[in-house]
Amino acid sequence: MFRQRKFLLGAISILAIGVAAGAGAKLLAGGSAGAFNTNAINTGDTAWVLASSALVMLMTPAVGFFYGGMVRSKNVVSVIKQSLVILALVSLQWVLFGYSLAFGKDIGGGLLGGLGFFGLNGVGYAPNPDYAPTIPHLAYMIFQAMFAIITPALIIGAFVERIRFRTLVIFVLLWATLVYDPIAHWVWNPDGWLHKLGALDFAGGTVVHASSGFAALAAAIVVGKRLGFKKGEATEANNVPFTILGAALLWFGWFGFNAGSALAASPLAVSAFVVTNTAAAAAALTWMALSWVQNGRPSALATATGAVCGLVAITPASGFVGPLSSIAIGVIGGLVTYLMLLFRTKGTQIDDTLDVWAAHGMGGVTGAILTGVFAEKVINSAGANGLLFGNPGQLLTQIIAVVVTAAYSFVVTFILLKLLSFMSLRVTDREEAVGLDIAAHGEEGYRIVPREEMPEPEVKLQEGETIVYSSAQED
Repeated sequence: MFRQRKFLLGAISILAIGVAAGAGAKLLAGGSAGAFNTNAINTGDTAWVLASSALVMLMTPAVGFFYGGMVRSKNVVSVIKQSLVILALVSLQWVLFGYSLAFGKDIGGGLLGGLGFFGLNGVGYAPNPDYAPTIPHLAYMIFQAMFAIITPALIIGAFVERIRFRTLVIFVLLWATLVYDPIAHWVWNPDGWLHKLGALDFAGGTVVHASSGFAALAAAIVVGKRLGFKKGEATEANNVPFTILGAALLWFGWFGFNAGSALAASPLAVSAFVVTNTAAAAAALTWMALSWVQNGRPSALATATGAVCGLVAITPASGFVGPLSSIAIGVIGGLVTYLMLLFRTKGTQIDDTLDVWAAHGMGGVTGAILTGVFAEKVINSAGANGLLFGNPGQLLTQIIAVVVTAAYSFVVTFILLKLLSFMSLRVTDREEAVGLDIAAHGEEGYRIVPREEMPEPEVKLQEGETIVYSSAQED
């Protein structure tokens, strides 16, 4: 009876949300369309940005596969599900108010946008010359939505296998609102204070990767270690092909991520496409070589992870550097991230399970700083020259941008999770031991025999204590 009442209450609540949205549609009728000059829209540019949006959207489930292959088999469904739910959650947050906070008219001295674009009111078919003068404003909005979606999806790698699902949902919504949206405003809004300072971030080295990486570090510290965590012990991958597939899909989607940030089917998009691929290749080979030297064998996981680290490192620089510079960024970014992974695993007790801080945090920081070294104004007239081309001041600007972004993301994430700890961050030890696929979701990633023929899983929680967990029982 209790479950029936709970279901009925949930259904009524969902219906109320739908009715409220319908009323809002009436109130803001036409706010996302409006009159426009068809001659102002370049159909080729629009097609490229929409295609790029689809490519970047693919990256979020790709993260699910990339992470899902590296966790234990009893948690693979939970990881992939988390990435899918984040795709849905942030999509709605972005349409309702997230886009407005990031790209709306500045109301806080370069710190935050207002609610002028609430519910996409005023975001219509006409181009917005402040952002993309040749495509509909709606196209720019949905392209940026995909960046807002993937950023919190990257964070989950830090606390997989132990985070409580309902707490994760609340955390993602709060983090997107209080961390991602302000940082995107600082860097990409024309009135943002880091934008005015001259910080260069073509596709998200600071906004996406540094912010998510340092948020992941804070999350790993607050949420705590997995049961049985041992310093220096690598996570045992359950499905290496999943991880390689995820990395390949990320590599593919990253062409939309970086080349799409040109916001036009232009020579700059071509340049960004080329350097993206080049840096990924350089970093993949760097990681493979380092793993070969360290372990005596070239690791497939290392090669896949290295490619992702190279993609992270080139992201802020992709619209400002040439091919040879991208090789340098790929190699240096690959080396730094590999060393940071070793430092985290061998030198600390922090259980950043899938090394989000090393790969994305330090990869993004490295790429953003190297942008201040290798940037060439001849490649992008809207950019600036870097240290190698006579402008040492750009390097200082980049350092300021990464320090502020990383510190803000770390501190706010730490506070958010400390507050959320009052409603329970983690699953119980019993649920964690059994695995979140069954304990939290009642589903299995792999089933070789029918469930009724499978023995109930036995799980050892502590020395000498064994439980048998029935998927039918309730806590």
